[in-house]
Amino acid sequence: MREFSVIVLGAGGVGKSALTVRFVQDVFLETYDPTIEEAYRRVIEADGVTASLEVLDTAGAEQFTGLNEIYIKSGGGFVLVFSLTQEASLREIDNLRQQIYRIKGGDTAVPIVVVGTKLDLVSEREVSRGTIQSLVARWGLPFYETSAKRNWHVADVFEDLVRQMIARYPSDLTTKKKRSLHKPCIIT
Repeated sequence: MREFSVIVLGAGGVGKSALTVRFVQDVFLETYDPTIEEAYRRVIEADGVTASLEVLDTAGAEQFTGLNEIYIKSGGGFVLVFSLTQEASLREIDNLRQQIYRIKGGDTAVPIVVVGTKLDLVSEREVSRGTIQSLVARWGLPFYETSAKRNWHVADVFEDLVRQMIARYPSDLTTKKKRSLHKPCIIT
């Protein structure tokens, strides 16, 4: 079974935890409780490949953004979350995307999915579909509009990311890396 580390990033209050918990536990969190860091595991199948995901739900609060660099270094794939009801949260996505590329040494092939949350709150929507589509087209990234409350398109986000990680990190490379880490110790 393939194992991948997924990091969920975005501004505070955009629905990162609601999205993550809906995906992992199929439960909707009604109340907002700011996260510092929560790790979850879930097995998922995409294109006939079974993968174990470690999903790290990160803090959005500004006082914890220093941890982002540590998370980004360890992540294999990223879910960049903003709220469709909060236009300011969309700007944070571009900052995070650039930070990921910088920390990953300029590698723009890093698996990333952009997610707009709170799709069910139609009357509160501030971010137009056209605005998002032009941004993600320029960035060359997949985009999903979701509702954790209604469970709309939540699994699609993680399945897309798993497909990207399978393509980006072929299993034969991970096997070779593991083998090279366990060289025999010879004492003379």
